[in-house]
Amino acid sequence: MTTFPDDIEVDQFIARPPAAVWTALTTPDGIASWWAPGDIAAVVGHRFLLDMPGWGGVPCEVLEADEPTRFAHTFGDWTISWTLVPEGDGTRVLVVHSGFDPDRPQDRFAFDNMGPGWRDEVLPRFAAAVEAATA
Repeated sequence: MTTFPDDIEVDQFIARPPAAVWTALTTPDGIASWWAPGDIAAVVGHRFLLDMPGWGGVPCEVLEADEPTRFAHTFGDWTISWTLVPEGDGTRVLVVHSGFDPDRPQDRFAFDNMGPGWRDEVLPRFAAAVEAATA
């Protein structure tokens, strides 16, 4: 069996300050505007569902919330960690999606598809939503 890296790591520049990015990442209205509806909150231990089209409700739990720089939560069996770094007049968003098991076919499929999905679809949509909401 071929091996693959343990994590997906991607980044996106958003032309808004970290506080605006934080709001879009950690509030129900914010996250619904670019990813999926869910009762998200920036409170460690908070459990919520993200209503993913085609998947249904994905259980999540907040693992880390350090406003406005670090946010991490589970996403099913995986973990998604967000780091917000001020960059000029905007924010560099670094995302690490981890916890893939190479021995599970569904994890291999997810890994192969989610890297390009984060980079080419989800993070650009996130940037556009934040920029539009705070224009």
